[in-house]
Amino acid sequence: MSTNLTTGIIGLPMVGKTTIFNLLTNSNLETSNFLSGKTETVTAAARVPDKRIEFLADMYKPRKTTYAQIQFSEVPGLVRGASEGKGVGNQFLSAIRHADLLVHVVRAFANPDVPHVEDEINPLRDIETIAVEILLADMDLVEKRIQRIQSGKKITKENAFELEVLKKCLAALEDELPISSLGLTEEEKHTLRNYAFLTEKPMMLVINIDEEQFRQGSYPGKEEVTKYAADKGMPVLEICGRLEMEISQLPAEDRAMFMEDLGLAETGIERLAKAVYDYLGLISFLTAGEDEVRAWTIKRHTDAKRAAGKIHSDIERGFIRAEVVAFDDLAAAGSLAKAREKGLLRLEGKEYIVQDGDIINFRFNV
Repeated sequence: MSTNLTTGIIGLPMVGKTTIFNLLTNSNLETSNFLSGKTETVTAAARVPDKRIEFLADMYKPRKTTYAQIQFSEVPGLVRGASEGKGVGNQFLSAIRHADLLVHVVRAFANPDVPHVEDEINPLRDIETIAVEILLADMDLVEKRIQRIQSGKKITKENAFELEVLKKCLAALEDELPISSLGLTEEEKHTLRNYAFLTEKPMMLVINIDEEQFRQGSYPGKEEVTKYAADKGMPVLEICGRLEMEISQLPAEDRAMFMEDLGLAETGIERLAKAVYDYLGLISFLTAGEDEVRAWTIKRHTDAKRAAGKIHSDIERGFIRAEVVAFDDLAAAGSLAKAREKGLLRLEGKEYIVQDGDIINFRFNV
């Protein structure tokens, strides 16, 4: 599976999606406090914060430092009825079909200058509104495909199998269950692979709170949201978009002090980037030297030979051995030479399963 994964940021209009997208990707998209009628989906890369990269850059003073990245797409605000084409409905929904993960930004903040599309703050209602739209969009897609197969002149064996699977999906959707809850077999998933159903995608909730709610550690409807997310197995993060904007605009030396005052070890945006990376099942292995210190993104449970292919197909083809040291071991030893002296540097074969934070030098011969 490709590790160039995309995360779609979704939600109702006026909930702070653009603010969060801007913070993640260092973009400067216009955030407006009226329905801007935006209809474009915007995509940009976000850096995944990593203290290990900073540590290695300090140690090696490389010419170049490269962090892991995730693609984020911000899609126009969704309104009730989007699955029937209301607002920017269908366009919005096709834009997120290619995302690997959906991040639903939910508004809990109060701000009289930014009216809520439903006139009052109610996070659980908003979560359910979007869930219904996504469900209806999938149902529409399934029904159309079933109709197309059934009205065909000849139903092949493949079509007959697909039809069975689609009917199973339709029954679940009619019971308001996502397709992800069906426990489909690999063969069944394979037959649906081109549809990119929205209810098959993992989802994460980001509750956009205000400063008062941040200080109190609570917001209206928090208990219901927490229960809903626990029942559905969804991670929930609380982020104060407004505070994050303030933090991002401070010079580095003031930033640390300001965050300390707020009792924050890292920003909400850093937590979000890391949580997305983790939720997508991604880890980083590192390479370090005078030329470059770099994080390479791989799926969890990737073996050394396939990891080598991330750097270059020649390294994978001519793979001999991987010299591996765990980041914590190197940090404790203080240098690669000392780590080697202490026997912390290991030689691993092609079947070695790469761990998060492994610092690797590949030996190969082409």
